[in-house]
Amino acid sequence: MTAEPTTTVAERSSPPDGLDGFPVLDARSLPDAFQKVAAHFGDTVALRAGDGSVELTWAQYRDRVERVAGGLAAAGVGRGDTVAMLLTNRPECPLVDTAAMHLGATPFSIYNTSSPEQIDYVLRHAACRVIVTEARFVERVLGVRAGLPGLEHVVVVDGPVDGTRTLEELEADAAPGFDFERAWRAVERDDVATLIYTSGTTGPPKGVELTHANVLEAFRSIHAAHPLRAGGRFMSWLPMAHLADRIVSHYPSLLYGGTITCVADGRQAPAALPAVRPTLFLAVPRVWEKLRAALEPALRQAGDEGRAAFTAGAATKLGLDDADLILSGAAPIAPQILEFFAQIGVPIYEVYGMSETTAVGTIAPRGQQRSGSVGKAYPGTEVDLAADGEILLRGPNIMRGYRNDPAKTAEAIDADGWMHTGDIGEIDEDGFVRVVDRKKELIINAAGKNMSPANIENAMKAACPLIGSIAVIGDQRPYNTALITLDPDTIAALATARGIEVSAPTELAVHAEVQAAVADGIAHGNARLSNVEQVKRHRILPVFWEPGGDELTPTMKLKRKTIAEKYADVIEGMYAETARL
Repeated sequence: MTAEPTTTVAERSSPPDGLDGFPVLDARSLPDAFQKVAAHFGDTVALRAGDGSVELTWAQYRDRVERVAGGLAAAGVGRGDTVAMLLTNRPECPLVDTAAMHLGATPFSIYNTSSPEQIDYVLRHAACRVIVTEARFVERVLGVRAGLPGLEHVVVVDGPVDGTRTLEELEADAAPGFDFERAWRAVERDDVATLIYTSGTTGPPKGVELTHANVLEAFRSIHAAHPLRAGGRFMSWLPMAHLADRIVSHYPSLLYGGTITCVADGRQAPAALPAVRPTLFLAVPRVWEKLRAALEPALRQAGDEGRAAFTAGAATKLGLDDADLILSGAAPIAPQILEFFAQIGVPIYEVYGMSETTAVGTIAPRGQQRSGSVGKAYPGTEVDLAADGEILLRGPNIMRGYRNDPAKTAEAIDADGWMHTGDIGEIDEDGFVRVVDRKKELIINAAGKNMSPANIENAMKAACPLIGSIAVIGDQRPYNTALITLDPDTIAALATARGIEVSAPTELAVHAEVQAAVADGIAHGNARLSNVEQVKRHRILPVFWEPGGDELTPTMKLKRKTIAEKYADVIEGMYAETARL
């Protein structure tokens, strides 16, 4: 059955007029696009730090790219080599990335939360010669350097630090006779533009190789579906090791011009929005959930009489009043979250894609969002279902392959060019796609009922803002249970509002008022689910799960196997209570 369209406010029918020749989607490569954009935008600010401490115009950006590229060439970096970055969101990140691409090299980023062992793995796997980092991360890098004879240079952007070079020293050390223009003009569409290391929920991360052609073709699809203005405003705040940040800040700036504002602490991104007023913005579902939780009390207080005024000003207050496109991605989002923002004048498009597809898969056409659907295939991309319901994607945006792993590549991309996503889905008669869950994560209970844990978890998080993370358990079990951790910010606000005093935030997990509030939220979430899907038992854990820790990947995906093993006693304890069911 076709779902009814979600009620949304009126949207801009098309973005403001752009500039002739932009975006530069006919470029031979990303460096070719960068040179055209830099020549046109000249004195416009290209890169800036969120606190205003650093600003580079496009002319300055271009000059710095040439100097950094010269220094990298002197350090032995050439076409096909890799350059690693372990950086927070700061102007040096797109600067170094763009410079490396001008050599035909492959820049890639490492998650800031990575352990020394994880850093060692990706540097070894990528056969990296140079890493650019910050003083705060140097100890971890130097700790693994001795075991990596190929890692010849550690460059620090905010140095100096013993045993390293500063970025300024690298820039001053250009190779004699280095021909910058010849280098970037030699970069071809099939050269690898970046490596994206998957978050590794089921094993060591795989290196996704994306070419310049992949990125350019992805933006052809994006622009055909939702045209963006030239000279827009972008905000870099997601980890650059995650493709999402590149897709909504770094790469569009190379193709459309405009300004990137770098917010070093992602937790401050919502507060930075009104100053940046991005024309393109993406947030993960947890951010949208927290924003709704912050807005709902004011909306209730406004009442029926003040609702219209609140709705009219909500987008401006959030800093999203001038956006061409607002997105939610990287994980499923509860439909009621999208409905809430549509009602207050902030239409959000849920996008579906993966690193292996250059983040392009499906999106709803403008003004056609449907509740529970991630939209239709982007122009130029095909979507289909395998016999078992697995979502398949095909198009020029599909990765070249997994680095040094032809066997895994052949498993992922079949002989007909279809990328097997690992997600189970449905496609209605109008071509709208609904994602059910990860193929390997579906719950099949003791009675043989198939359920989506992500769907259940989203219902709970939408009903209870106090929940930071939730893992639903129920495979081969008589009923579903859940492990819950509290959201640090939301629970702190609740404790202040109710005058709850504890010596440590984790003690709130056992506080009677908190337990009652979470139980009430679970009850409301259960009301939106069928009886078999409902969570019958839950435990609030006295810990916070952090991205990159035992329980969450750096992109905040649940490590379900690890969670099941680590909390086995707690889980078994919940199932020992069947007598009261």
